Amino acid sequence: MMLEEPGTPLRAVDMPVPAPGAGQVLIRVHACGICRTDLHIVDGELKEPKLPLVPGHQIVGTVVATGEGAGRYAAGERVGVPWLGSTCNTCRYCLSGRENLCDSARFTGYHINGGFAEYAVADYRFCFPVPAGYPDLQAAPLLCAGLIGYRSLVMAGEAERLGIYGFGAAAHIVVQVARFQGRHVYAFTRPGDIRTQKFARDMGAVWAGNSDELPPEELDAAIIFAPAGELVPAALRAVARGGVVVCGGIHMSDIPSFPYEILWGERVLRSVANLTRRDGEEFMALAPLIPVRTEVKSYPLEAANQALDDLRYGRFNGAAVLVISDPAEQDRLV
Repeated sequence: MMLEEPGTPLRAVDMPVPAPGAGQVLIRVHACGICRTDLHIVDGELKEPKLPLVPGHQIVGTVVATGEGAGRYAAGERVGVPWLGSTCNTCRYCLSGRENLCDSARFTGYHINGGFAEYAVADYRFCFPVPAGYPDLQAAPLLCAGLIGYRSLVMAGEAERLGIYGFGAAAHIVVQVARFQGRHVYAFTRPGDIRTQKFARDMGAVWAGNSDELPPEELDAAIIFAPAGELVPAALRAVARGGVVVCGGIHMSDIPSFPYEILWGERVLRSVANLTRRDGEEFMALAPLIPVRTEVKSYPLEAANQALDDLRYGRFNGAAVLVISDPAEQDRLV
């Protein structure tokens, strides 16, 4: 499914199977998660995509061929491909363990054709083994919703009382990790979204309410996953002195002005940018221990536009995943 111009629907196209270059693996895609970042790309809110573009950066599939020097994986191994597709390994960010900020980073489904297709190529150094026990559909959301959610949670520090604004794919994974760590989660949704509030409580939140109200007690930290700038001052008002507000998305609407007093008291406002391979290694080791279980709504590849639209308007709980497989492979998916 190809994006030819931002603001237009994806189009089904036939393409030749790509050949892996040096250091790359060719992957037969079984499933690909759909992320809000995909929406930002399709809607033109992220301004520098490769065009035409195959979106999708939560890829789960099996290696079918390798290029020269890509010896870590053999044909038949199952791998996951995340948003971070390559880095330069030489800039000051890469050399200081902050490759997520690399000057020359390239991203899957943005600069590199992604997983809304039957085949994809990826740099083998930026692929992860998928933990055993996770079917393809359930594994796909771990590759971005899980990884960015995990990095956001780490940025929130040791907060015992954690608020989450926007309870979608990332939040429903983060709440499981936070509960495992002994934290109490307070979930905030669009005002009046009773269905999602119930979902949050079912996933382990101790309280769920509207984003325009305060929780029953002060928070130690908050993570904002919804791309709505007006939630920043709302979250600052909800956290106690010394608290942290983490903006977990790649794109957000403008943040309105707010009085200094709600930042004062050594509150911290910070953003999360992309992910590192270390994040992936840590989270992929942690997820089976909890164990994290993902709630997914599946769509066939040709229904990618419908899936994006359903995500845009919040028509499902959890994560959306495209099913991309041969009929003989269906037993891998559930």
